[in-house]
Amino acid sequence: MDTCAALVRDYEAGIGVTGSSMPAPPDPGSNLAATLPVWSLAGGAVAAFAAATDRRREATGFAALPQRLEPARVTASFSSEKLLRIGGAGVDQFAELSGFFEAAGGWVRTHANYPHHRARLLTMLDLPADADRPTVAARIAALPAAEIESRADEFAAIAVRVRTEREWADSPQGKAAADGPLVAVDMRADSGDFDTVSAATQMLPLRGVRVLDLTRVIAGPVSTRSLALLGADVLRVDPPRLPEIGWQYLDLCQGKRSTLLDLRTDRAVFDELLSTADVLVTGYRTGSLESAGVDAARTRPGIVHARVSAWGETGPWGARRGFDSIVQAASGISLVERAQADSRGAAPLGALPAQALDHATGYLLAAGVVDALTARDRDGIGRDVRVALARTASWLIAAPGRTPDHAPAQPPSVAYAAVHDALTTAVPALPDYPDYPWPARPYGGDAPAWQPRPDDGV
Repeated sequence: MDTCAALVRDYEAGIGVTGSSMPAPPDPGSNLAATLPVWSLAGGAVAAFAAATDRRREATGFAALPQRLEPARVTASFSSEKLLRIGGAGVDQFAELSGFFEAAGGWVRTHANYPHHRARLLTMLDLPADADRPTVAARIAALPAAEIESRADEFAAIAVRVRTEREWADSPQGKAAADGPLVAVDMRADSGDFDTVSAATQMLPLRGVRVLDLTRVIAGPVSTRSLALLGADVLRVDPPRLPEIGWQYLDLCQGKRSTLLDLRTDRAVFDELLSTADVLVTGYRTGSLESAGVDAARTRPGIVHARVSAWGETGPWGARRGFDSIVQAASGISLVERAQADSRGAAPLGALPAQALDHATGYLLAAGVVDALTARDRDGIGRDVRVALARTASWLIAAPGRTPDHAPAQPPSVAYAAVHDALTTAVPALPDYPDYPWPARPYGGDAPAWQPRPDDGV
């Protein structure tokens, strides 16, 4: 840990701050109403990003902006999929085979939003490719929950056993997830020559910074969308044969450019991009990029390499696949957030009112990247920035301020929606930015090349 250590501690101290430095939470009926203190997580994560942005402004010779958060704007951003409209229609967040299923001796939660994850789940269950939800439910009901979790990992499918808080905290993977800072910023031995401040402005402190974005789903794209908001040239790279969820791309890739590259056949093009990048943001499982032969620090000495994972990079689940909803189920959040028992004594499983682990982790990663860039401008030394959904979940579970008798969560306010022809999206969480630089561009429609760097002083 280098001189960023003090800044990293600020992230943890800043989340859940009360008093004059943090806005009061929204009313109990807001769209983030929950038993766990989701507002503390959401507001704190955005505040951490805003504070890192102001440190960047001051380091590049500009004044910091007044620190203020609009709770309803932040919560709308965290619930952006509920504001999203494509041609006037809303979206379904989860696919048919994603969700809770009762197994023998417990519950499991699956994630099958992507076609390849659905196919792996059905293969693991020995079911045909056209199996529907009732068929899957019947099959899962005949199997022990622990066996489903084990087999899912074996088949590269995504399913976990629903645990209590205590079960998770006492497990080796739960202990590993709770260890370490919310944002780890580590200095490496490599260094390089970078000029990432000459084009900066007060509102665009990352103008001239090149960000290579190898992330999907929510947390990673939230982080790179936030960097684009600050003026960075963000180029998202996707494999040509891996399907993408269309609505998710439209919601989370605003302000970026998008290209398709196969690292097996387009490696020279990718290495050229990497050799002139300032930041690399990845969401691959631990070791996956390295196994493909990519060595970011060797190709681009001094680069900031930011990484987001589901479970962290250590512990028995370090290489396991996962998503926000899966982490909620495994960590005990689903049981904490279960609906109040009805007259028959039933207690259905629950979930946070938004993919808050994803969004908060994304803002925390963006904060770490901004601070790592600011530090590198002083010494030229490369840094690794790491966050994990399970680490964020551990913070949320341990945080004070639970409200088990909260009112139901309400939809976010349409006052925080931006309309671009047939597309409606949530506005940025930071109040000083009315919208992202541009709506999501056509998927894969950009050339695999950087934009010219802005001229100094322009």
